[in-house]
Amino acid sequence: MRNTYEIRAKARQPNAPTCPLEKGREKYGSEGLLLSSVDRGWSGVSAELRNHRKGVLSWRGPQSDIEICVAIGGNESVVTRRADKIEDRRIASRGTIWLSPPAWQAGSVDIAGDLQGILHIYLSLSRFSPSHLGATIDEAAIGELDYETAFEDPLVAEIALAITSELQIQTSVGSLLVETLASSLAARLVQSHVREPSAHPFPHRTRQGLNRRRLFRVLAYIDASLEGDLSIDRMASIACLSRYHFARSFKQALGQSPHRYVSTKRLERAKALLLEGDRSLLDIALGMRFSCQANFTRAFRQATGKTPSQYRQSLDRNDENRR
Repeated sequence: MRNTYEIRAKARQPNAPTCPLEKGREKYGSEGLLLSSVDRGWSGVSAELRNHRKGVLSWRGPQSDIEICVAIGGNESVVTRRADKIEDRRIASRGTIWLSPPAWQAGSVDIAGDLQGILHIYLSLSRFSPSHLGATIDEAAIGELDYETAFEDPLVAEIALAITSELQIQTSVGSLLVETLASSLAARLVQSHVREPSAHPFPHRTRQGLNRRRLFRVLAYIDASLEGDLSIDRMASIACLSRYHFARSFKQALGQSPHRYVSTKRLERAKALLLEGDRSLLDIALGMRFSCQANFTRAFRQATGKTPSQYRQSLDRNDENRR
């Protein structure tokens, strides 16, 4: 686990409007909401970064997803959860994790001191399906997740950090990255946090990469869809593999993950479009699957050291010098 957890976000004003699709709004309200994935188009997973004030949070009514809360900041505040005949008290250190299953009808969280930087991940039950994990997982395994007590898990914490980073700074392949992380998170929960793992064996990872025919089909799909809604689901379907095994097989074949490969290809496409010069920066940003031009500019500058405008101007100057 990393030694430092950095929060780079400004809290919304208490009365700021929020989108009704935000998973935690009914449970936690709008106060303290820092960042949300509501406009990111993620599939099967959503996330919110929140600050929580000292006090008691109560809720009623079942939720449809598994909620995983991870202390990204952590300030040693005592957190007491009460629900479904359990009571769990834990000091919220960096990397502390709490699970809340969909079956919970009501409960409360007593926070002894203000909490800074809690990531709430809402994981759809579809992420535990055979098409995602590559094997049939008994539905009872979901109910056997060890949620009664808080725990620490370096891998889950690293996944939470990666999701937080994507919330803070959007990338052109954020959806692909988060889909992959969601499958890894579901797999980790089944592997390490089911109370009776022997009753629900998890499939061994495949040792075989993609064959050339399937790989070329996937690469052709990526090239044709760089300005479209690329998804891990579709890539895995083309490769005839589960989502869980596809990402690993792709990396074995090319030496890099699908989202890293797509990120490189989209950067190349963005440079080509800037060279052509007949499309606006906003049009290119949306084509590269950014939610706004500002996020595109930030990501492009991080990758190249120049903003898209500066890159285009440098190309124009080079053309003039060659004349």
